[in-house]
Amino acid sequence: MSAAVLQKQFESLLGGHLGWQAKPVAETVPRGVPEIDRATGGLPRGCLTEIFGAPSSGRASLLTSILAEATARREFCALVDAEDAFDPLSAAEAGVELARLVWIRCGHNAKHALRAADLLLQGGGFGLVALDLGDTPAPAARRISLTSWFRLRRAVEHTPTVLIAVERQSNAKTCASLMLELSRQRVRWPGGKLDSARLLGGMRVAVARRKPGLALTAAFDTGGRMLATDEHR
Repeated sequence: MSAAVLQKQFESLLGGHLGWQAKPVAETVPRGVPEIDRATGGLPRGCLTEIFGAPSSGRASLLTSILAEATARREFCALVDAEDAFDPLSAAEAGVELARLVWIRCGHNAKHALRAADLLLQGGGFGLVALDLGDTPAPAARRISLTSWFRLRRAVEHTPTVLIAVERQSNAKTCASLMLELSRQRVRWPGGKLDSARLLGGMRVAVARRKPGLALTAAFDTGGRMLATDEHR
């Protein structure tokens, strides 16, 4: 019996008796920055997406764009704010429909934030759930076990929800289906001053897809305009 026939019979056995099947391609939704979507793909539903980078790397701007895009689709969203860092007034000015956003403040407790995200996913009804650990101290974030990340991944599976974790560095590892690393390339100062402080005009941010597949990068400013894209093997 040929190897091809044996392989076919083996796959048939797995599929028919053990419930094995190829995992379907996840539906994706835009991030609110169309050029980045074209360069790196959208956000997958039913999966954990990890967005990470150093402070002032553009994490908050990208998260706000994602929330604005999701609420514009008339989806209800939830933001689990571990460090009480969310600014609703700035978010509203950036296009987030606050009437479609549930904001959970966790009082600087990452454990409570993880539990809240798990409960939201179990309850269902949200198009997007964002877990913001971006301002959580790195040692505390690293103490989150892979078991906790795996629980979140399992909770979002087979649902239409987009799950996002925003962090300083990658902690979910293999539990994340999509990993995006942000870094600041250049700060734009318009030249104006307010007392002793300069006014920030914007930033150029690089987004690198670390997972899956080939590494893809894109650069954009905080207003969402694309500046460059590149692909690396």
